[in-house]
Amino acid sequence: VQLVESGGGLVQAGGSLKLSCAASGTIFSIINMGWYRQAPEKQRELVALKPNAGNAEYGDSVRGRFTISRDVTKNTVYLQMNSLKPEDTAVYYCRAAVQEYADYGVEHHWGQGTQVTVSS
Repeated sequence: VQLVESGGGLVQAGGSLKLSCAASGTIFSIINMGWYRQAPEKQRELVALKPNAGNAEYGDSVRGRFTISRDVTKNTVYLQMNSLKPEDTAVYYCRAAVQEYADYGVEHHWGQGTQVTVSS
């Protein structure tokens, strides 16, 4: 399973960006897809997670500003980021919980990461 992210870049504070992540490969089912981020010298943290059923989950620092969505027909997850702040600067990673075959367990896969830089 491969996850390919796109949409990162440089934006001014208060601006918006939209990240995309597409999963490909041997996929029977995707249980959830989400976004994590890691700033320099900080631990990786949850940004948003979207399960197949139920509500999305957001990190406290982004709730109300970021929106996660999924297109299950395309195995793709999106992250709309509004009202960006300099403290949102980080490498953003896509993660998917995937069942490759019907009788397999669930494995987590990560994308390569995309840089988001917010200037003040």
